[in-house]
Amino acid sequence: LGSIGTVAKIVKLIKMPDGGTTIIIQGKKRFELLNITTSDPYFKAKVAILPDDEKLDTVSFKAMIDSIKDLATQIIQLSPSLPTEASIILKNIENPSFLINFVSSNQNTELAEKQALLEMNDITARAERLIQLLQRELQFAELKNKVTNKTKTELDKQQREYFLQQQLKSIKDELGGEHNEKEVADMKKKGEEKKWTKAAKELFESNIAKLERMHPSTPDYSIVYNHCSLMLDLPWEDYTADNYDLSHAKKVLDTEHYGMTKIKNRILEYLAVLKLKGDMKSPILCFVGPPGIGKTSLGKSIATAVGRKYARVRLGGLHDESEIRGHRKTYIGAMPGRILQNIRKVK
Repeated sequence: LGSIGTVAKIVKLIKMPDGGTTIIIQGKKRFELLNITTSDPYFKAKVAILPDDEKLDTVSFKAMIDSIKDLATQIIQLSPSLPTEASIILKNIENPSFLINFVSSNQNTELAEKQALLEMNDITARAERLIQLLQRELQFAELKNKVTNKTKTELDKQQREYFLQQQLKSIKDELGGEHNEKEVADMKKKGEEKKWTKAAKELFESNIAKLERMHPSTPDYSIVYNHCSLMLDLPWEDYTADNYDLSHAKKVLDTEHYGMTKIKNRILEYLAVLKLKGDMKSPILCFVGPPGIGKTSLGKSIATAVGRKYARVRLGGLHDESEIRGHRKTYIGAMPGRILQNIRKVK
């Protein structure tokens, strides 16, 4: 038991549905426990009433009382569990001692701290300590309110996004049935595995975002879709390992072509320089001659010898450079150029 307690008046008894009883009491005076006279069937003790040293005429004390009212009012406003009428009750309390005791007993703090307040005989010191506890409780209430509002804002945002997504889905269904979400999702997944350059990655993600917003029946959908498909089909940062074994190259050339000694020697010389320098900026070999003498097959043999994939690009009869470099994607029926088409095939 504490050495300091409160003389209280029973205001009301309430019978509870579970058979228990709730008692509403009102504190009157503080007392000091002198000795316990009996403990059976209940405690009886001798006590001494402790009067409050009420210094009501000082300016500083009045300022502390006003601070207690302001802090308590702010806490009530920030705490949804507290009734707003409590702030009106605070304003109508004129007795400083009663105000301090009333706020002390109703603040949200540990019982030990409330008991420590009760044991303070100096009412000024009690008011100062109460202000400290109220400031701490106010900071906690503000932080709790901030976290609650932030969480509520995030939930409202998520609910709004979900609602808009459902509306968008309904609109797409009304416009033309199921959206090709699975295809777009597969493309996005494949794109995550590609070793893009920064510019290529940004372009691909931008096109994918367009596809997610577009309906398959729109004219631009197929253009953007084909562009994304081409980007996925190209071998980004995917190289074959070159084999510059001259003996192997000579064997492949001799096996696939009879004669052509000077041409084979020039090819081997070219490969030897590449092997020695490791520089891909060497002169480009050009084979000249009438049809059927083996120009194309020699190119294929070189690819086989060094372990590269072979692509054949026929440019005969072309009069439009767009066939080589590719059409602008805004054109109807736009296609990539011949070179990119063949790289796509031999990836």
